[in-house]
Amino acid sequence: MLLQETQIEKSQRDARLIEVVTPIFDFKTMAKLSLGKKYWPGLSPEQQEDFSDLFIQRLQDSYLEKLDLYNDEKIVYEEPSQVGNKVHMATTLVSGANRISMLYKFYRTEGGWKIYDIEIEGVSIMQTYRSQFDGVLKKGTIDDLLEKLRKVGEFNIPSGSHG
Repeated sequence: MLLQETQIEKSQRDARLIEVVTPIFDFKTMAKLSLGKKYWPGLSPEQQEDFSDLFIQRLQDSYLEKLDLYNDEKIVYEEPSQVGNKVHMATTLVSGANRISMLYKFYRTEGGWKIYDIEIEGVSIMQTYRSQFDGVLKKGTIDDLLEKLRKVGEFNIPSGSHG
């Protein structure tokens, strides 16, 4: 498994991980959902593009950072369940005595099923980002938010009891 390979450099491993996950994540939709109907429509196409690029980079970096916390864990997959026209895939990350529940939410696209949200220990990544972004945009502008997204350490994926 790629996460357990120790013979390759971290930067190479990270690049390969992003290659593996990119086809199953709908990063553009995730960017749009993170701002919601309240803010996304008010952005110019250039602002939407800038925000999407920065958001996707932040999401990927944060995802890789979380993966670095795990190396000898087991993932238990449950049967997917249909919820309306979407599919939910529940998994449990087992690390010693710790059990972290994760729910991957998929919807059908022309290119197949894509992830649009993940819940970690019942906390939606998209709702968390939307809440954080809303806090910035209530007091500031989209440029303020873009500047914060450029800073390392701002707006990371919430972690379960592990991190």
